[in-house]
Amino acid sequence: MILGATPVDGGVNFALYSQHAQEVYLLLFDKPDAQPSDVIHVTHCTKNIWHVFVHGIGPGQLYGYKIDGEFDPAKGLLFNPYKLLVDPYAKAIVRNDNAIDADLVGCRKVMKGKKETLISDHTDSSPYAYKSVVVSDEFDWEGDKKPEISLDRLVIYETHLKGFTAHHSARVEFPGTYLGFIEKIPYLKKLGINAVEFLPIHAFHKRTELHDKGLSEYWGYNTIAFFAPEPSYASSRLPSAAVMEFKTLVRELHKAGIEVILDVVYNHTGEMDERGPMLSLRGIDNPAYYSLWGTAHEPYRYCVNDTGCGNTVNASTPAARRLIIDSLKYWVSEMHVDGFRFDLAPVLGREGGRFTNEAEFFTTIAAEPLLKDVKFIAEPWDLAGYELSRFPAGWPEWNDKFRDTMRKFIRGDKGEVGQFATRFSGSSDIFHGKCPAKTVNFITCHDGFTLYDLFSYNHKHNLKNGEDNRDGSSDNNSCNCGTEGDTKKVSVLALRRQMAKNALSCLFLSQGIPMLLGGDEFLRTQQGNNNAYCQDNLISWFDWELALKNQDMLDFTAKLIKLRQSYPVLRRREFFRGRISGVNNVYDIKWFDDNLRIPNWNNFQSKIICAELNAAVDPQVPEHYFLFIIFNSDDLMREVRLPEHKNITWWRIIDTALSADSDFLPEGMEEKVPEQDCYNADPHSVVLLLGKFDVVS
Repeated sequence: MILGATPVDGGVNFALYSQHAQEVYLLLFDKPDAQPSDVIHVTHCTKNIWHVFVHGIGPGQLYGYKIDGEFDPAKGLLFNPYKLLVDPYAKAIVRNDNAIDADLVGCRKVMKGKKETLISDHTDSSPYAYKSVVVSDEFDWEGDKKPEISLDRLVIYETHLKGFTAHHSARVEFPGTYLGFIEKIPYLKKLGINAVEFLPIHAFHKRTELHDKGLSEYWGYNTIAFFAPEPSYASSRLPSAAVMEFKTLVRELHKAGIEVILDVVYNHTGEMDERGPMLSLRGIDNPAYYSLWGTAHEPYRYCVNDTGCGNTVNASTPAARRLIIDSLKYWVSEMHVDGFRFDLAPVLGREGGRFTNEAEFFTTIAAEPLLKDVKFIAEPWDLAGYELSRFPAGWPEWNDKFRDTMRKFIRGDKGEVGQFATRFSGSSDIFHGKCPAKTVNFITCHDGFTLYDLFSYNHKHNLKNGEDNRDGSSDNNSCNCGTEGDTKKVSVLALRRQMAKNALSCLFLSQGIPMLLGGDEFLRTQQGNNNAYCQDNLISWFDWELALKNQDMLDFTAKLIKLRQSYPVLRRREFFRGRISGVNNVYDIKWFDDNLRIPNWNNFQSKIICAELNAAVDPQVPEHYFLFIIFNSDDLMREVRLPEHKNITWWRIIDTALSADSDFLPEGMEEKVPEQDCYNADPHSVVLLLGKFDVVS
């Protein structure tokens, strides 16, 4: 049976799963903040699916459920007939922004003697709670075709949908919305982006505790509806506007050849722990959806908190697993999404407390024909474990080891050349037996410093988050280039710019899938805030004036992306092998120090490393050339010897130490290296040379 609200001729069929419910009521509403216009007792139950057909209503109808059953916290049963609940399969929701968590909480803690216990809260949440919306799937896709970008060509742009255009400088008609984003698609196309990874756009819960501090839920990692797009990102307040506008956005991105990847939060919900608001799953069937634990006398009293967000969805139960899989299928089939990045992904593969890539969640996905060509990306850690490289074949994974190594090397740490070479080459030590496309490389992401802040702050500056600067990571591997924060010192500003170019070069010249944090291409800043989850304001929003001010950085990034796409040796489908077996003294990659010697990998003082990539041995490459890359993170200029090849001349493409008019020379405009036996690499620079065969007249 199809779960959710399904409009058909003459009315709507409603179906809801609850194994432990005793009474189910469907409530219909005319307005989001009104009392119900009708209350329908749902009496039909087939294999734990409660269902009813309601005549005379259709798309746009607001509704919700109230469910009664046993209230026994020791068993994990928290049924409360006073709380209106969101349909887990609702395709749209509307919210009452005046609601507070106190109106929505299902249980309250009381003390009986010295023992804490939970009692049911009897406040009627109907006027305050989120309302589900009946939605029609009809939409004119105008012959939409998915771009189907191969993993080796993928360039991911991670961004917040609202923040991308919310700032007045975006100069769009509908700032901070799905439609506003469409107006910036030509910008992404010109930059060379072919995949946008949106921070969560599933409808999320806005916590009162943040509102009381003058803050707001910005990132959106407190999902309450796995099928519904966030309503506040729509330009219209019509109940189904978010669905139509999101579909329009996907269609227009596809027309530009850009894929859509959603950052999805299936590991927990916005209901937080057992004392949090009762919004949906907790009141529908708490033990069917959440991981629970307790004592011998109260075995299911508490929520497992592997996520750090109060609760953990139990993907090993049939109900929760079906909910997630059905959600994925819906976003692929009806919303035309191309891929998903799973937040805290180990939660989904944990069975009996242990992670396995053969968990039923993964095998179910692999068996779904509709999901066969969908991109799945894992964030491979949660509070209970670190599972990098352990996800199924075909699942790229966020590689934090790449991030940490690149940051340390670029800022000039000693002893990083060995790790740098390994990460640059695709992290085969981690993903051995697989391919470079298993690693999603990033130096910055939404969680942490922006690229500009990475080289402007030694320490986080999160006081505006209201937690006395305790939140956010203190281990950032950042550097301020001589001055903490804002400065007018020309030398410091120049070095920060150069370090940013070095980081971008390391990102796009490395093997693997590059992910660029949105705004890094024009040095967006969050004023040193490395945990801006609650800053729905100028701190997080994209200031497009910076794109004009830092046009040179924008151009540099666009050239890097184009270079990557133009040279297949930078995006290999197999790991480097070093010396090619059976071919005398031929290598696909060779590593050197500045004197053209094999590096001393045990030299913990070294801050310079050079790589030569040989395209002649790559079957993907139709032409022969060499790329020689110098990575100098030292404070000193280094004279680097260049490899000698018969009939090969070296041409400079990149030197990050040079001025904006010459730091990156486009194809056909490369500059011949004056001295073919050496190159002077300035301090804190990346140099890329192209070795071309001489033309014989």
